[in-house]
Amino acid sequence: MLIIGAGAAGLYTSLCLPKDLSIGLITKEPISLSASDWAQGGIAAVIDPNDSSDLHIKDTLSAGAGLCDYDAVKFLVEQAPQCIQALVEMGVGFDRDRDTLALTLEAAHSRRRVLHAADTTGRALVSTLAEQVLIQKNIQVLQGFALDLWMDDTTQRCLGIAIVYGTQIGWIRAGAVILATGGGGQVFAQTTNPELSTGDGVAIAHRAGATLRDLEFVQFHPTALTKPGAPRFLISEAVRGEGAHLVDDQGRRFAFDYHPDGELAPRDVVSRAIFSYLQATKTDPATAHVWLDLRCIPADKIQHRFPNIIQVCQRWGIDVFNEPIPVAPAAHYWMGGITTDITNRTSISGLYAVGETASTGVQGANRLASNSLLECLVFGAQFREMTNDEWRVTNGEGRMDQQKPSRVPSALSFTPSEIESLELFRRELPRLMWQSAGICRNQHQMEAAIAQVEAWQQEFTALLISRSLQAINPGQTIELTSPNLASILRLWGETRNLLEVAGLMLKSANFRTESRGGHYRLDYPQTQPEWQVHTLVQANRWWTEPVQIELRTME
Repeated sequence: MLIIGAGAAGLYTSLCLPKDLSIGLITKEPISLSASDWAQGGIAAVIDPNDSSDLHIKDTLSAGAGLCDYDAVKFLVEQAPQCIQALVEMGVGFDRDRDTLALTLEAAHSRRRVLHAADTTGRALVSTLAEQVLIQKNIQVLQGFALDLWMDDTTQRCLGIAIVYGTQIGWIRAGAVILATGGGGQVFAQTTNPELSTGDGVAIAHRAGATLRDLEFVQFHPTALTKPGAPRFLISEAVRGEGAHLVDDQGRRFAFDYHPDGELAPRDVVSRAIFSYLQATKTDPATAHVWLDLRCIPADKIQHRFPNIIQVCQRWGIDVFNEPIPVAPAAHYWMGGITTDITNRTSISGLYAVGETASTGVQGANRLASNSLLECLVFGAQFREMTNDEWRVTNGEGRMDQQKPSRVPSALSFTPSEIESLELFRRELPRLMWQSAGICRNQHQMEAAIAQVEAWQQEFTALLISRSLQAINPGQTIELTSPNLASILRLWGETRNLLEVAGLMLKSANFRTESRGGHYRLDYPQTQPEWQVHTLVQANRWWTEPVQIELRTME
């Protein structure tokens, strides 16, 4: 069994799989570095007697703008409490209010139901899960970069992966492959995601022929730190939940001009409110921002709840106790992904997906705050219930395919111009996507961007290194002539993936001629009843599918 990705979804999945399986956990970076580790707000779950599953379901469906699959949402919500209990027993240090778990309110929740560990909930979760993974005898952690799925040409079953590992390009067989690679925020110039979030899972699944769903829906977090030289550090939703105000230069809470809930409206609404306000002020978009004012929150609560935010802001010269934080929206979460059923199966035999890279039907057109870590846990736990014979250990599983290594072709010894081309794509693509597929979209810009991405893809494919890598046969092991080539191959692979997901995202956004949730079109600003459907793509075919009212298991 191979799991690609070591964030919350990959780690928890590896712990939930049967202990008699030999598991390889592939991670691009050291095991503690992932988008999950950056998650601040918390995990939503109904544990308060004054709350109810019906309310959590209703809030999720409402935020999802008509595109959540009801049965998947019901399953997510009803399984949440036992997942929280498992984390508590594992030792995750959630904040407490005396003898009970502390709960906070976040935007679009009707009750306080978000568990947290100060403002570093993701880090607390990932560090605890990683500690558990590293002591499991049946789990081997491998740092490498998955290039592609290894497919059987006859049966179209997934056999394993092609991987850059150490000083080799090799092939690893597996009874099944689970993609837990997270999102693709790095396709945008402004994002709260770490550098490793390059859409790898969606891209390699698409190349293998998997069905993808709802790729146009991207959640732009309303409040990312916006200061020259500083990274787009996320200022948690929980800050507004605890009472912080969004204000303009005159201190006016302008968000109420756009929605009666003001700064506690759903994320897509608040992001568009900020975007629209900034557009109206005609400020330079590169530095434009509004203000998030925490001074209405008691100082001792700020100190207790948001120590990491305090520290990061101090690093950039902002004293949150005495001045507001400059903020603007940034790409944060991809609601679309690889189509899966409730047991994480994709349309490809032997391939599963879990977490942000999957489209389970629970996030709809706009994810409800703090349902993302929850989805990783609830659907990761599904692997406890599965005993399919295809998971049993097969001959050679989890090992590099044993063939005599050949020397790497000379074309892989990258010329400076090849590296410059890759770096150009990586620099210009996010700018193009932010302008053309960001918070507000229109047909003219998207069609121009599609043409540009396709031109870049042709240039990328024509690179000598691209032609050489594509010529490697399944099972063929390549010995790299220099350790430095591994990092260049990762640059090549991530660039290929970003170009692929950019094209898919743009075409999906252009296909859906309405505005809904995280997808907003200036030329089609209204939500249309006939578009209350999922958009799907497989290879070059695009179609729609009704939102499921009852659970449907994929064939």
